[in-house]
Amino acid sequence: MRSLPLPTLTRDRISDMLRQHGIAPTHQRIEIARALFSRCEHQSADQILAVVNSEHSETSKATVYNTLKLFLEKGLIREVIVDPSKVFYDPNTAPHHHFYNIVSGELTDIPGDDLRIAGMPRVPEGMLADSIDVIVRIRPAA
Repeated sequence: MRSLPLPTLTRDRISDMLRQHGIAPTHQRIEIARALFSRCEHQSADQILAVVNSEHSETSKATVYNTLKLFLEKGLIREVIVDPSKVFYDPNTAPHHHFYNIVSGELTDIPGDDLRIAGMPRVPEGMLADSIDVIVRIRPAA
């Protein structure tokens, strides 16, 4: 299921979106979803925490991490790991890839149709390929 930013991010629309993904819409989950989907950009857990607490300074870091994990499990968002210390959460769950600017730390989308993969390695016995995530690391030309 593709997640799209909501045209108007009312609490009712966010609650409906969460319910459609099998998530009980608590106050904090609604605020975390609003932080993710109102910006439609790749954010770290710390950035999401800062956005949520800029309006309601009542959400703990553990709550943000637990909620992001739940959103991931339910297919509401994607996790993009650019290196072990940099994890972004992406509200766009449609097939696509990413540019990662190693200087600015910015992550931007590459439409899925803009990248062609010519072949796949043989998948181990008893396994199925689930997805392919490509991160193209870029930096300013000197």
